[in-house]
Amino acid sequence: MATFDRRTFLRTATTAVVAGAVTPDLAVKSMENDLAAPAPTPPEVTKILARYIVSARYEDLPAHVRKEGLRTLLNWVGVAVGGSRHETVNIAVEALAPFSGPPQASILGRRERFDAMNAAFINGVSSHIFDYDDTHPKTIIHPAGPVVSAILALAEHRPTDGRNFLNALVLGVETECRIGNAVYPDHYDRGWHITGTAGVFGAAASAGKLLGLSEQQMIWALGLAASQPVGFRESFGSMNKSFNPGRAASNGLFAAFLASKNFTSSDQMIEAKRGWATTISTKHDYKEIIDGLGKHYESTLNTYKAFACGIVMHPAIDAAIQLRDQYSVNAGRVQSVHLRVNPLVLELTGKKTPTTGLEGKFSIYHAVAVAIVEGAAGERQFSDRAVHDPTIVQLRSRVVPVIDTNIQLSQVEMTMVLEDGRQLVKSIQHAKGTLEAPMTDGDIESKFTDLAKESLSPAQIRTLVDLCWNLEKLPSASAIAKAAVPL
Repeated sequence: MATFDRRTFLRTATTAVVAGAVTPDLAVKSMENDLAAPAPTPPEVTKILARYIVSARYEDLPAHVRKEGLRTLLNWVGVAVGGSRHETVNIAVEALAPFSGPPQASILGRRERFDAMNAAFINGVSSHIFDYDDTHPKTIIHPAGPVVSAILALAEHRPTDGRNFLNALVLGVETECRIGNAVYPDHYDRGWHITGTAGVFGAAASAGKLLGLSEQQMIWALGLAASQPVGFRESFGSMNKSFNPGRAASNGLFAAFLASKNFTSSDQMIEAKRGWATTISTKHDYKEIIDGLGKHYESTLNTYKAFACGIVMHPAIDAAIQLRDQYSVNAGRVQSVHLRVNPLVLELTGKKTPTTGLEGKFSIYHAVAVAIVEGAAGERQFSDRAVHDPTIVQLRSRVVPVIDTNIQLSQVEMTMVLEDGRQLVKSIQHAKGTLEAPMTDGDIESKFTDLAKESLSPAQIRTLVDLCWNLEKLPSASAIAKAAVPL
């Protein structure tokens, strides 16, 4: 049903009266009838979701869902520890230290302790700064950042065992991804950073679960989360991008704490006419939120990045590394690299001359060039050093991406032309790290070790990895945070 617009109707009715098409009485009567017509009533999405979150038990989680939750945790801890050395995190710690409350929670990879909400924020920033975190492919949400940052800080302040922690983690991921599904892609296309705007719901739901909220309190927590959307795509390529999942974590925790003391909100904040979904997006499919709760899990669709940058560039990076390795390509002998890519690749990563490592994460030109030169695309390949490397700068000017609407986001067609005239061709249908070509447990462990080795000793890394895999046996989930602090 089309939305009724009072002003448009009044203009039309007035014109009709002036033209003599209807009498004033008939025009008014018609307007009254239209105003009286009932609008379609959406389902009670907020209540249904809250009821599920409150009632869902660890014992109800299928084994494969629990396992994916552990993989999500391990990957998140690795990227959070790795990101803790970044200048962005140094700045955040320095800026917030004078205002932090009691030292309730750890900053992973560092020795500072902050109050729970500021710790949640900083760990969320740290876990996203490399753009190396997990990704829900249906929405491009990075689920763990808002959720685990919130509940790990909470677990240090309010102890919880590993089973309840894992249950809350899965429920948080489920909440944010289902809500993201309901408004994607319109919401994202309008410029919102969906990890921040949907992630706050995941943080509120998971924290609320650990706080033992009642159904009504969980409704209010979701409502308060809805009132705090954060993040725009305009921030991509700057420190602000990692601010968004960090703020979603602390905002969700904030919402749960308030709701636990009966700070009220609307009972229909997600689905109301002037609520979150209708205000923040022109598309909203509420079935995506409430259908199949407890039967199918969005967390089983989570993926883990093999490359430290925007996921839309991963097929091109994978192709470049494979050609380099297969043919022992010398970067100096590459005449040009031609790519056929999905339109979103250039929309998101079209920076031709990045000047910082963070900008390099959104440059298809840099990503392909550095992959050919260094045979990798980890955090070191998206550093300030890498984007200014003369060999990489020279090669990226010879990278030629062309939009092809027939190419899916998971695909790329690459033709590398060498000085001797040879043409090396590679087609990627699914890059490493996707659901179709997933990172193994060993791959995630290797990634973890590489990220953590500058902050933690080998013995600490092994202990931390084992704690993550054995979360369900832990009497206190806070052991993970404590083990992630340098000696």
